[in-house]
Amino acid sequence: MGKRVIARRRGHGGVYKSPSHRHKGAVLYPKEKEFVGKVTDIIHDPGKTVPVAEVTLSNGGKMKLLASEGMQIDQIIAGGPDVKVEKGNVMPLGKVPEGTLVYNLESIPGDGGKFVRAGGTSAIVVSQGEKTVVQLPSGSFRSFDPKCRATIGVLAGGGRGEKPFGKAGKKWHATRSTAQVYPKVRGVAMNPVDHPHGGGAHQHVGRKSTVSRHAPPGKKVGRLSPKKKKANK
Repeated sequence: MGKRVIARRRGHGGVYKSPSHRHKGAVLYPKEKEFVGKVTDIIHDPGKTVPVAEVTLSNGGKMKLLASEGMQIDQIIAGGPDVKVEKGNVMPLGKVPEGTLVYNLESIPGDGGKFVRAGGTSAIVVSQGEKTVVQLPSGSFRSFDPKCRATIGVLAGGGRGEKPFGKAGKKWHATRSTAQVYPKVRGVAMNPVDHPHGGGAHQHVGRKSTVSRHAPPGKKVGRLSPKKKKANK
């Protein structure tokens, strides 16, 4: 009896579901526009490629922030439009000088941070105006509302990809925390009941490898057909 292809099985959850019970909770900016706090601990959060700093606020509250490169315990962190441009401080993008490295940018003011959250990455503030233009790690330029907040500095956890895993078990545990599939088996190496590319006297696709964009999940394997180009009138 065959199995459903991975594209269909993932929707069921199970082993493909992110182990959220192991996560340390939301790592977002506080609702308060201005705050002062002290870093009490730096912890590892499964599923994230960057360490997480636990911060105790001056009003007694607690929050978690993505740690910057060089952040340490007992460091004072501040947030607001008038704070110093120092590593770890949180500021509105409209107040950040041009050429400054930032990370964890909000998409809209108050959402807690959506962009540039992977370990070792940073963005550059390019220009200020009605909109703040930022160059993202991909090299693309994006305009943000000047009220969107960001953290000064570079995210910690850089160079994580330089160290080899050494054995398959380490890779399995690492991908499991982020709900990725490992190992990835080629479709042509499977049996015909397990994958549309399976079977045959030798490993080959055996059919057109391009499928429609509107194909159901179990059939959508291989390459997607290109989008039709509209004729210029």
